[in-house]
Amino acid sequence: MGRWLVLGGTAWLGREVARTAVERGHDVTCLARGESGGVVDGVRWVRADRDGPGAYDEVVGPWDAVVDVARQPGHVRSALAALGETTGRWTFVSTGNVYADLSGPLHEDDALREPATTDVVDAELYGEGKVACERAVLAHPAPLVLRSGLLAGPVDPSDRFGYWPARFSHAGTDDVLVPDPPAAWCQVADVRDVATFVVDATERGVIGVLNVAGEGFPLGEVLLRVADTVGFAGRLVPLGPERLEALDVRPWSGERSLPLWLPEGYGGMMRMDTDRAEAAGLVRRPLEETVADVLADERARGLDRPRAAGLTREEERAVLADATA
Repeated sequence: MGRWLVLGGTAWLGREVARTAVERGHDVTCLARGESGGVVDGVRWVRADRDGPGAYDEVVGPWDAVVDVARQPGHVRSALAALGETTGRWTFVSTGNVYADLSGPLHEDDALREPATTDVVDAELYGEGKVACERAVLAHPAPLVLRSGLLAGPVDPSDRFGYWPARFSHAGTDDVLVPDPPAAWCQVADVRDVATFVVDATERGVIGVLNVAGEGFPLGEVLLRVADTVGFAGRLVPLGPERLEALDVRPWSGERSLPLWLPEGYGGMMRMDTDRAEAAGLVRRPLEETVADVLADERARGLDRPRAAGLTREEERAVLADATA
């Protein structure tokens, strides 16, 4: 087994990567500020701020593998400068947002956004920042860049998938508002499956660029499968994008939103070509298993808690009343 360094490792995906690597018998160290939570059992934690001087002094290596999930180009470049020569394999988790045209199916060879030119980017330049990160990583002798699609699973901080199992469970027999964009598609990958693939591919020395996303289904089918798994006994009320927007309901995330509904021009984010990842060993569990585990987590955290995405139950009732008035 090898010596692994996870840059991060206390937040959602990074924590699952660290957990999986430890379970495989690797000697795992996580370098993180620790503001997003603690490390899993069996992991050595080095507390450090990657913006500060000497951030990597306690983790100089050598390392068999480094896994990084950063979004700031400066963090990635400084890590490579400090650790690249003493690291056998370098795995970086990127995003489908790097592609220049998000309107259609996304393939690894498609054109990318222009890379950010600064070390620090804000949320508006998230994709450009990740492109700059990728460029730095691909200069390593053994790079693996994984462009992730939408993730789901327990303890998801985004609420973009968990909203639906929670809503169907909380609604009981009441109506539930669902988006109905024409020809909308949905890809959702369980965070645990992606973490397993990160570790598997890194262990086996896979290099290059791969899209990593869930199996694709029509959005309406996904919502029905979530409702059926939860045991929802009410009625789904579908509304198209124009009607939703007229009722001040927004796509994707944030207040007064309906998650999994993508804004116009972003449909490719749910149509990522994953042939390369599947050929390299990506395995995905059934959607229903993810839904069941997410629902258990949602119940533990509170079905009606404040959320980063979705409508409150009161907002939903008001929209439904306006829609049928």
